[in-house]
Amino acid sequence: MLTKRIIPCLDCDLQVPEGRVVKGVEFKQIRYAGNPVELATKYYEDGADEIVILDITASHERRGTMVDVIERLTENVFIPICVGGGIRKVEDYTRMLKAGADKCSTNTAAIHNPQLLTDASKVVGSQAVVIGIDAKRRYVEEDPEQAKGKTIVDTDDGEVWFDCSIYGGREFTGMDAIAWAQECQDRGAGEVLLTSMDGDGTKDGYDLILTKAINDNVDIPVIASGGVGNPHHILEAFEIADASAALAASIFHFDEYPVPVVKKYLKENGVPIRETF
Repeated sequence: MLTKRIIPCLDCDLQVPEGRVVKGVEFKQIRYAGNPVELATKYYEDGADEIVILDITASHERRGTMVDVIERLTENVFIPICVGGGIRKVEDYTRMLKAGADKCSTNTAAIHNPQLLTDASKVVGSQAVVIGIDAKRRYVEEDPEQAKGKTIVDTDDGEVWFDCSIYGGREFTGMDAIAWAQECQDRGAGEVLLTSMDGDGTKDGYDLILTKAINDNVDIPVIASGGVGNPHHILEAFEIADASAALAASIFHFDEYPVPVVKKYLKENGVPIRETF
């Protein structure tokens, strides 16, 4: 049985030259959470399985990803690193991998140019190509016309489809997230980094319906993201949605539930993990 992965996420911007880690609620209400190099080192020492670094303003600001931050960060962190934000062309993948990253996640650029995934996978391999999907629930009854042709999913609150956003949640595309995940897989993406915009930062738990719907429609690993508030939410992502990995930010950044505490809880509940506590 494959082990499940625990992945701290560092949402970063360049408000200061060395970069800073921030955390928001539903992609808004941003607050400072720490230094990216210091936090990444801490999570590595705590036993995290991977770390995701997202430059959350690179796409919106139309600039490249913070390469120097990644170079400094990977000097003392020896677990897989996934970098996202501002990845627009194949050269961005190769540059980030040379800087020390193991994978690159792209969202906005892939939606604008799906061929990017195909081209990148041929150059760096599918294992290094992660598709980031930031999805929001759209209720069918609120706009039946917009829901036509979309993959409809039942929830306790009614039928929904999932809308893809770009530019760090600033714009919506009207694209069906489930159909888009399938296309990305066909184009060569090796993993899905799936964030629920409804859940992001709320600590109410992952959108298990979204996560399971995507997972049921692709064969590549799915990372659950957006909404975790405690270790039980992570357990649900594995047991109910069958996610391959669980990503979290707030509970780690503010020491509510450190990585060793989460892993110990999961092991006690029968989840196969890499033991580091």
